[in-house]
Amino acid sequence: MKEGIRRLLKELLKDSKRSDRELAKVLGVSQPTITRMRHKLVEEGIIREFTVIPDFIKLGYKIMAITIAKAKTTLTPEEQEKARTLVLENPNVIFVASANGMGRNGVMISLHRNYSDFVRFMSDLKSESMGYMENVDNMLISLMSGDVVKPLSLSYLAGQDGPQAETR
Repeated sequence: MKEGIRRLLKELLKDSKRSDRELAKVLGVSQPTITRMRHKLVEEGIIREFTVIPDFIKLGYKIMAITIAKAKTTLTPEEQEKARTLVLENPNVIFVASANGMGRNGVMISLHRNYSDFVRFMSDLKSESMGYMENVDNMLISLMSGDVVKPLSLSYLAGQDGPQAETR
C-alpha cells in the first residue's frame, strides 16, 4: 500500500467523520488528492463501509456474548442457507465466522439487553437451527462492569503498521 494511502487510512481509523479538507491539512496534501485517495480505498475494498461504534450501554445493551459452536460437518445447501439467514436476520448478532479451535468450527459475537434476553436468544437460536449446532459454549461479558480494559474500537489499528494491502 502506498504511504499516502496508508497515512489516510490511519487518519480515518482515528476519526472517519473528518472532512476531506481537514484530512488534507493534517496530511499536507490537497483536498482533491484526499478525495481521490478515499475513493480508491473504497473502490479497492480496503474500506468496506463507513460506520460508527456506538456506546452499547447507552443503546441499552448490558451483555456481549461470544459463542463458539460446532456445526454439523455435512450441511445440505438448504441447511447452510437456513443457518446463514438465521444469523443475518438477528440485528443483535454483530459478527459470525467459520473458525477452528477448541473442537469448534464457528464463532459468533452478539449483544443483549440483559441475561433473560440472552437466554431467549440462545433458546430461539437452538430451536431454529434444528440441530445444525452442537457443543455450544458461551462467554458472557458484562459491559456494565468497570472491568473493560480496552473498549471495542478500530482506532487502535491506526497506531500500528499491520499487514500491508496491495494496491493496483
